[in-house]
Amino acid sequence: MSEQRPFTYAEVGATAREFPPGYDHFRVRRRIGSGRKRFEAAAAQVLSYRMQRGTGIFREADTPTARPGTELTVRLGLGPFGMNAPCRVIYVVDEPDRRGFAYGTLPGHPAIGEELFEVDYDPADDAVHATVAAFSRPGTWYLRLGGPIMRAFQRRFAGKYIDALDS
Repeated sequence: MSEQRPFTYAEVGATAREFPPGYDHFRVRRRIGSGRKRFEAAAAQVLSYRMQRGTGIFREADTPTARPGTELTVRLGLGPFGMNAPCRVIYVVDEPDRRGFAYGTLPGHPAIGEELFEVDYDPADDAVHATVAAFSRPGTWYLRLGGPIMRAFQRRFAGKYIDALDS
């Protein structure tokens, strides 16, 4: 087995607890339906990278569904200005009413940080919600230059990830 490349940040796994200082943080959560059947379908989609595929940024992954250690590549940017951005799955959430995964950035990714993609089911009101949450900071000069525009774009794109579960 080959040695894995290191993550580009020290706080690996922090999307599962309190987000670390020194990063931009966000959490977008939206209701996507109701019922156990909707939850199970959305959970399967999340774990098979539907959020990334549905937004057109997915390139490849080592495994057909998210597993700890899976390396995947997404493509960020537009046309010739796009770049491949490598990530690795850190953990998978597999609870009766909550499923998803988080990945972190690897060398070559223009950002530094971690992102969580998950769905949850509330049996009390039958609601199904999708959440995208992240902590990140620019890892390149051009992202630092983009500052607030890049942060707004990231939050808007989180909504597109969630939209991908409805399509």
